[in-house]
Amino acid sequence: MSKNVLVTGSSNGIGAASAIAFAQKGYNVGITYCKNPEGAEKVQRECLKYGIDARIYKADFQFREDCEKLMQKFLADFGTIDVLINNAGGALQIPKGEFEDLPLDYWDRQITLNLSSAAYCAQAAIKNMKENNIPGRIVNISSVHGSISWVKRKFLPYCAAKGGLEMLTKALAVEVAKYGIRVNCIAPGFIMTKLSDRYKDSDLEAFTNRIPVGFLGQTEHIVPAILFMSDEVNTRYITGQILRVDGGQTVTGNIESMKEDF
Repeated sequence: MSKNVLVTGSSNGIGAASAIAFAQKGYNVGITYCKNPEGAEKVQRECLKYGIDARIYKADFQFREDCEKLMQKFLADFGTIDVLINNAGGALQIPKGEFEDLPLDYWDRQITLNLSSAAYCAQAAIKNMKENNIPGRIVNISSVHGSISWVKRKFLPYCAAKGGLEMLTKALAVEVAKYGIRVNCIAPGFIMTKLSDRYKDSDLEAFTNRIPVGFLGQTEHIVPAILFMSDEVNTRYITGQILRVDGGQTVTGNIESMKEDF
């Protein structure tokens, strides 16, 4: 019997690569997008090549209602959920000014997008897993900025949310462990994706110099970690853990802002 996985924020980048990797392993896949339907459709086409069911859902993870509707639709379509990958997130359009000038609406949307949305989706997933006696797996996607702050004010709410996501991982893992459900977290470093186009070559070179392994991360460096943490056998004795896949960035603590205006 096929297993079912929902990968949030999967129209490009790490989420897209993960969705395709799960399809290759025989999972039915839920793909979500907010502003990139073409990307979601491309991911769906790739997934369908492996003979599984792949469906697309639109959701803006800045809003609780979208998270709730997404889970309702996914569970109505597939019946059960075996794996939830909470990958949706981002820094949004960063407003100008210092922290005291920060619009509170921006703060609220960042916390919902990068932290609360994971809790909303996890709540529905865990209820379904318990009702169906599924030893499910939840993998939250954090960031190096969940443990090391970005020195510029612009990333302050993002850092706070990712730090909260890592604590959510630990606390939730303890609560649901007795049901056979495992909750873990992947914290990527700088990963080259479509969004990396905003950087200049000189910025990328400067950032590479701060990474001990000497090169920038790619999506293929993150996907194996996500698959490992999603596997029932691999994680039978692993829960509440944060796996940092960052080329050594958090080991050195050498993370600095690139430019004021990106």
